Amino acid sequence: MREQKSGKVGSHQDDGRPSPEELLQRYALRDADLAQQQSAAGGANKPGGEHGSAKDQASAAHEPRSSPGRRGRLRIYLAAAPGAGKTYAMLNEGHRRKSRGTDVVIGYVETHGRPRTEEQIGDLEIIPRKKIAYRGLTLEEMDLEAILARRPQVALVDELAHTNVPGSRNEKRYQDVLELLEAGIDVVTTLNIQHLESLNDIVAQITGVRVRETLPDWILDQADEVELIDISPHALRQRMKHGNIYPRERIDAALNNFFREGNLTALRELALRRTAEKTEAQLQQYMASHRIARLWPACERVLVGFDHRPHSRQVIRDAWRLAHGLQAQLIAVSVEPTGYAAWMARLVRLLKYGRRLRSEEEAARRRLEEHAQLAEDLGAEVLHVRSQDVAQALVTIARERRATLIVLGLPARRRWEEWLRGSLVNRLLRLCSDIDIHLVPRRPNDEIEADA
Repeated sequence: MREQKSGKVGSHQDDGRPSPEELLQRYALRDADLAQQQSAAGGANKPGGEHGSAKDQASAAHEPRSSPGRRGRLRIYLAAAPGAGKTYAMLNEGHRRKSRGTDVVIGYVETHGRPRTEEQIGDLEIIPRKKIAYRGLTLEEMDLEAILARRPQVALVDELAHTNVPGSRNEKRYQDVLELLEAGIDVVTTLNIQHLESLNDIVAQITGVRVRETLPDWILDQADEVELIDISPHALRQRMKHGNIYPRERIDAALNNFFREGNLTALRELALRRTAEKTEAQLQQYMASHRIARLWPACERVLVGFDHRPHSRQVIRDAWRLAHGLQAQLIAVSVEPTGYAAWMARLVRLLKYGRRLRSEEEAARRRLEEHAQLAEDLGAEVLHVRSQDVAQALVTIARERRATLIVLGLPARRRWEEWLRGSLVNRLLRLCSDIDIHLVPRRPNDEIEADA
């Protein structure tokens, strides 16, 4: 297995990020500082003119408009592989915002010598890079201090997972970005899926390349916006063949190694899944903050209810087949009755089994454990809950997990049992009219099983 050569220098020093106290002092965020700023603003009207001197007016005209009192927003352009168009999209976003009057600067951009990307820079303001001497070489990094002093509204920062040269203010570029966000500066940045720490081993297995530059997944999770720059593996390989990604002397090696169609397809799936997970989390947050209880079936989820009855094995298998066909998550739930429901269930068992009650209850407990193990083996998330109302418990979990289908076994209760305990299916239908319910019938040779 080879290691990917990034051409960047790593470091094992402490991250060196400033303390909250230093940030308060640097950006004058204490109450006393704010009061002093307001006092200075009030004295700006001088006797020499209604709005002060011409020099003061010119200064105000070029005053940056970031908002240090709020945290900046983070937008990440995510892609499956280099050359998908992340940097181009980032620069294009900069032009769109500038055309709307937003103060935009390029904090760092890496064009890799690609003509179309270089042309896309256009008239965007570029913050000069900081030169750092390292082992007899002069290397360039993003000038974080210069961006903070410039205080734009938006900073474009390429290659979020980059490792800074030793001697830089921070070890990783994402730490630089966090400082920009804390200063109230919005950041638009780029990231390839293989740089996520949690996927490092998976990417190595897929591509045979161990990616050295990674960042923690929580950076992506906490981003305000994640936009996928998607391109098919065939189109990306064609882009490579045309010389739009790497120099011609590197094209054949890239196509036969990292850029094999199978690699790109697997990486694309990883990128699509992570983007979908991010979208799902944002939807859940939106629904919770707006107190939306009604189901929005943005994706399929199957919830299966099981108990100790032998029929539950068939129910779990049928639920798995439904979930597999829908490409849906499977959640298996068993509800242990409490209170009156538990007392009534025990009464029914006593009427049925009499002296055999204890042995039947022990057998039921073993079957319940076996059914839970079966669900786990099939990849389901297994939940055990206790409730006085079995139907309500199932509906509550279904809504919390936003299930689109509930799968249950066809009840085998006799008429007198339904009179005593009620119908679970009828109650479910009343409680969740917006969720589909699938009942698994018994096979003709199935015997009537205990339903306690």
